Amino acid sequence: MPKPDSRHQVHQIVTGLKEGVILADLNKSLIWANDAALKAHGVKKVKDLGADLDEYRKRFSLRYRNNRSVVGGEHPVDRTLADSAAVDVTLEVRSSENEEQCWIHATRCFPIDDADGKPEYIAWVIQDETGRYEAEDRFEAAFNANPAPAIICRLPDLRYVRVNPGFLEMTGYARSDLMGRTTYEVDVMAFAEKREQALERLTSGRTIPQMEAMIPLPDGQAKSVIVAGEPIVVAGEACMLFTFTDLDPLKKAQTVLKQSEERFSKAFGLSPVPTLIVKVDGFEVIEANAAFFKLAGAAEEHVVGRNQAELDLWLDKDVQKVVEQALRKNGKLRNIDFRLKSKDGALVDCLLSTEEIAIDDIPCIMMVIQDITDRKRSEDELMTAIEAVMTDTSWFSRGVVEKLAALRQTSNLSAIIADARLADLTERELDVLTLICQGMNDAKMSEKLKLSHNTVRNHVSSIYRKIGVNRRGAAILWAKERGIGNGHGPK
Repeated sequence: MPKPDSRHQVHQIVTGLKEGVILADLNKSLIWANDAALKAHGVKKVKDLGADLDEYRKRFSLRYRNNRSVVGGEHPVDRTLADSAAVDVTLEVRSSENEEQCWIHATRCFPIDDADGKPEYIAWVIQDETGRYEAEDRFEAAFNANPAPAIICRLPDLRYVRVNPGFLEMTGYARSDLMGRTTYEVDVMAFAEKREQALERLTSGRTIPQMEAMIPLPDGQAKSVIVAGEPIVVAGEACMLFTFTDLDPLKKAQTVLKQSEERFSKAFGLSPVPTLIVKVDGFEVIEANAAFFKLAGAAEEHVVGRNQAELDLWLDKDVQKVVEQALRKNGKLRNIDFRLKSKDGALVDCLLSTEEIAIDDIPCIMMVIQDITDRKRSEDELMTAIEAVMTDTSWFSRGVVEKLAALRQTSNLSAIIADARLADLTERELDVLTLICQGMNDAKMSEKLKLSHNTVRNHVSSIYRKIGVNRRGAAILWAKERGIGNGHGPK
């Protein structure tokens, strides 16, 4: 045992140290411990550690970091006494009374010699590394659970020290293929777009910004990735954490998208049906097919990039305005009847159907136009014949008139603009139109409404102008299409 005075001096020196210190004599009796050593074991007095090393082993179970138990003769105190040399080891220390109490001790034991140079007692120095190892365990768990591929190299020698399952799955390497190898042997920044900058930042331990690179694979192939590096500390050593994004799925998706776009473009361009694609905002034309250029009699440079007003294709501007308002509310319209004015002045009767689509994330509308000029001409000839015999509708029953009105209705345009044109008619004009539908001539309407003949004729002319007809039969059909008449006249 050390002399009382020398031991007292030693106590004074080590009492205030942050590291725990336990003194053991050559018989392995525990003779003194400072507060840090007691706290590292969760006890308050030296006797709570045990009278000697054997009793200490009963109160605390010891394991190496690889989970192997510390058997008799392997404790650092035993090894120091056996070899008279310092021993460094990291141990897991767990209370036998409460297994939830567990600490990680970085332990160093070395002999203290007397004046004659002979070992007098053993200094057992303890650094409590519990917090650091718990943090490292949490990092290891998170690192391995992270689905993003990652690998860590040690900066002093640029050797790989950690790799997660995501990287192994992405590359096909085994863990043993990578651990201990250098970044020169498995270059994760091969063919990087800014390789020189990346290497300079790696060697100086600074952040490596994202960049495209190629990772060599074990089968001799290479994988396209985005790589980035972040300096970190692992187990007390300066390291670089590399994270990766696999570009192969993105490139495959881009290839599929490109092929899909090419198929759409070919189908769009070769379609015999005139088609436009316009932006929802402003109705600017961004694409048109050859069939439309032929129908409109205009060249591509006079169509693409222009809005509907600049194209000046709509003969009836009121219909254009109503259709555009409807498209802003709902991009889907079906079989809208309108008349198109081509560049050479020819008038083309058309049906318009639309569908909402997105081009490069821009909301657009695809406008499909069907040329029905020939069909319309045949229908107009039929309607002219019908209207010629409808001068006096008293010849026809209400059911016949209803069927003629249904025959004349070729599109749902009236459903869109009916409210606008009906709103133009005054209450008296609606009365006159109702009586026309009931077969009354001007004289009978004058008598029924108690109006002069001239006033009745003026109302009839105003009705024709507002609803866009010039014959009584056409007015009746227009009214029937909108449910006006039905045999109930003004009182």
